[in-house]
Amino acid sequence: MSNKNRLVEGKATPRGAYPHVKRVGDFIFISGTSSRNSDNSFAGVHQVDEMGSMRLDIEEQTRAVIENIRDYLATEGATLEDVVDITTFLVNMNDFAGYNKAYGEYFSKENGPTRTTVAVHQLPHPHLVVEIKAMAYKPRQ
Repeated sequence: MSNKNRLVEGKATPRGAYPHVKRVGDFIFISGTSSRNSDNSFAGVHQVDEMGSMRLDIEEQTRAVIENIRDYLATEGATLEDVVDITTFLVNMNDFAGYNKAYGEYFSKENGPTRTTVAVHQLPHPHLVVEIKAMAYKPRQ
């Protein structure tokens, strides 16, 4: 069984010694993914006043995370339909409804992946409110 690690061009560089994507046989593993852009800005972060107060938008961040995962999967010829398991980390469970709403734009309960959602104390940057890791199954051609 071969395995292959991959960093994805045009995406934020991982903040540690890990790849964006790892394929092992027919399984594709996606590292914990945030809404961080390649320029180190974050989707879903809006300055709301002259004092620098921020509004962190869980729906916008969730969409950006899932779209990053979609792009990572594409490097292995897979799509979101190939995802079989999702683990989500939320900084605040009060964001669950907004997260769930955005998540439902990409996955259905009838055909979507299994999912676990947990609350965590914090993520690697104070502007992050959600991180998702995924596993997909896509047989090699």
